[in-house]
Amino acid sequence: MSVRDVIIVGAGPSGLATAIAAKHFGLDYLVLEKGALVDGIARFPLNMVFFTTPELLEIGGIPLTTPYEKPTRAEALRYYRKVVDLFQLQVSLFEEVTEIEAASDGGDPGFGAPSRFLVHTRNARGVTRVREARNVVLSMGYYGAPVMLNIPGEDLPHVSHFYQEAHHYYRQRVVIVGGKNSAAEAALEIHRAGGHVTIVHRGSAFGESIKYWVKPDIENRVKEGSIAAHFNANIVEIRATEVVLDNGHTLPAEGVLLLTGYRADPEFMRRAGVDINAETLEPKYSGETYETNVPGLFVAGGQLAGKKTGTVFIENGRFHGEVIAKTLASRLDRAP
Repeated sequence: MSVRDVIIVGAGPSGLATAIAAKHFGLDYLVLEKGALVDGIARFPLNMVFFTTPELLEIGGIPLTTPYEKPTRAEALRYYRKVVDLFQLQVSLFEEVTEIEAASDGGDPGFGAPSRFLVHTRNARGVTRVREARNVVLSMGYYGAPVMLNIPGEDLPHVSHFYQEAHHYYRQRVVIVGGKNSAAEAALEIHRAGGHVTIVHRGSAFGESIKYWVKPDIENRVKEGSIAAHFNANIVEIRATEVVLDNGHTLPAEGVLLLTGYRADPEFMRRAGVDINAETLEPKYSGETYETNVPGLFVAGGQLAGKKTGTVFIENGRFHGEVIAKTLASRLDRAP
């Protein structure tokens, strides 16, 4: 079995940027993705508009063109497909990494790293395999891992941690948990599609990070009563036709959206040997190379954010891969 220079886990923007840099430096690389290409963006609401301008989403020096001031989800998906095709990136989709195991063949590992990593995977058909690499980059991000409330009924079929479109909720009573951008946008779309929306938020008001054109809209809909809102409240139980709040009130609900945020999976990183800060859930890594406390195991993009997901976006995470690839090329004596 061949041993690659690096396996990149995650085909989001930061993972793809890492692959482009790895190819530039002549590294033998492979990207593994458990879902579709840029799966996190594919999970965004169908009509979502990015908060940022197109040039801040670009990777590999390829321009993202749009007739609008800010790109849409559909334009971003088309752009990243184009980038993968243009650079002919080696990406294996729908192949989930289940375990990363450090191994040694008894030789000199160099730089304190294990001789190789065994990367265990399972594809969409249930087929398992083991791939080998001298280095691994974790760039799975956080959007695929919702913050769970751990309350009774969270796993019921009418409950979701992701929102895509409003049509399903026409003439339905929908409870949305959350008070930031995703909750506000979902509430407005569902309301305008004929759904009956109630927002439950643990804070005293909507978050300040809501897009500037969305915030007055959602606040005015609540003020006029067309969207109901319960602030300083938490859901403690979800039932088949209603939810229960911590103040004892019940709200009827045919649909429940738990839009309470997302974060990278700390347990997966712990199993790979990475030290995780118990308070912030951030992995231990070098700010200069993005290498974790496990030599040869790197983090990129949202993978390094922990609870502070508001600090790492596509805009800054897309640059991590070039630093990592340059580090590996130097160690492996590769030139671009």
